[in-house]
Amino acid sequence: MGIRTKLEQEKTMWLWTRIFLVAMLFNSAAALAGTAVTVYKSPTCGCCEKYVDYLRKNGFAVKAIDQNDMSAIKKRYGVTRVASCHTALVNGYVVEGHVPVSAINKLLKEKPAIAGISVPGMPMNSPGMGEMKKGTLTVYRIPKAGETPTVFSVE
Repeated sequence: MGIRTKLEQEKTMWLWTRIFLVAMLFNSAAALAGTAVTVYKSPTCGCCEKYVDYLRKNGFAVKAIDQNDMSAIKKRYGVTRVASCHTALVNGYVVEGHVPVSAINKLLKEKPAIAGISVPGMPMNSPGMGEMKKGTLTVYRIPKAGETPTVFSVE
């Protein structure tokens, strides 16, 4: 084997530079995609669609799954006592109902040892249900069986 010429070395460097740039672009695109969220929702619920749109507009990468038997989903994730119309999963937590992004971000930042958070029912001042009124929406910690729900935040 002979010594590589300067031209061969430049071609090799150019190739590695392109590979590096493509890898960087791929990683940047993945980072911009946002935090992945899976939302289980009824296929006929308009407010669920509005909530999915709300999450997307706030930078989350949402996978929406239509589910005809939402009670089975509620039971599977332990949210029957604090139920709303849709159930989301994000970074190992359950997010039940029309939870504001600010509460989800707090959950993901603080990483408390809880199952998740919930806005029970379908309050009119919650995302996807009408105009939000700051400071009026109570978000609860999802309790373990037999425990009473406690306040996580007021948004």
